[in-house]
Amino acid sequence: MSLHLPLQGIRVVEFEGIGPGPMAARMLAGIGAHVTVLARPNAKAAIASQATRENPLREGKRVLQCDLKSTEGIALALAQIKHADALIEGNRPGVMERLGLGPDVCVRVNPKLVYGRMTGWGQQGPLAQAAGHDLNYVALTGLLSLSARAGQAPIVPPTIVGDASGALGLAFGITSALLDVKGGGPGRVVDAAIVDIVSMLGMLAQSIRTGGNLDSAHPSPFHDSPYYDAYECADGRHITVGALEPQFYDLFLQKLGMDDIDRSRQWNREDWPGLKQRVAATFLTRTSAHWCEMLEGTDVCFAPALSISEAARHPHNLARETFRVVDESDIRPAMAPRFLSSSAVSETPAHGVVA
Repeated sequence: MSLHLPLQGIRVVEFEGIGPGPMAARMLAGIGAHVTVLARPNAKAAIASQATRENPLREGKRVLQCDLKSTEGIALALAQIKHADALIEGNRPGVMERLGLGPDVCVRVNPKLVYGRMTGWGQQGPLAQAAGHDLNYVALTGLLSLSARAGQAPIVPPTIVGDASGALGLAFGITSALLDVKGGGPGRVVDAAIVDIVSMLGMLAQSIRTGGNLDSAHPSPFHDSPYYDAYECADGRHITVGALEPQFYDLFLQKLGMDDIDRSRQWNREDWPGLKQRVAATFLTRTSAHWCEMLEGTDVCFAPALSISEAARHPHNLARETFRVVDESDIRPAMAPRFLSSSAVSETPAHGVVA
């Protein structure tokens, strides 16, 4: 028996924008919330490919056309807000206030409302009114620099580290505030700035940096060591290894047949360049399929570098129903985390896939 999703009964009003705001609302819808999207009439799709097909960020939501430049549109918005538990908007600071839909107005309509604000730079600060994108927010936290090898430009997967993290942070903030409201607390504003949330999510990296293993003059285990990297194979594909811990490093060397390497010198940085060249040359002797057969599922800490379509077909992801394939060009991730009863962990999890 499947569990009901934990946000069932929660009502959310989303003022449709682009990127992280709709994504946060999609996350909430995916775990049971009833989301009503107030969409601008004839709004252009943020991504050109969405113009001729369903927008996946609207999945599981009710969509109402709402012209906020009209008296009727404002009245419709306020009527929805009156019965909502939470609101999501992603405009630049001041826009909602100028529309007459700022927190001061909405709290008079609904004193228990959780008012979620999604921005890149935050409601205040010198950059608050500036445009920005995912890459810019990550750069300003200092965390983008941690992705670069010495002498090379840093890069991260587009939209994931900044926009998606911001969406997750807003969803977390809204659900936290809802818990307080349901316990008798007042409504409140959730100021979710991507730059703040990404900075917070960097706490593990900051901790590693404190130990001198990132952002220092010394070679980094995450960029320079032979046991944590992506390697090219004979077929031009890449695989990844992350054998940081001694027991994983030992197995890594065993699997590669490098029994002559002194395991106790794993952290001797002067050994790294030569050993890394040797490891790279070894991986180039066989195809990625060969290395998958040898290393996948072991404690080497291994995975092949897959495309999105390949990831959707991988046996582990198939077993967990991690993706839903609408067609080859439209592959959608299931909601996470999953929810199980504490007394029946073998039951079908409620993981928020909205039909």
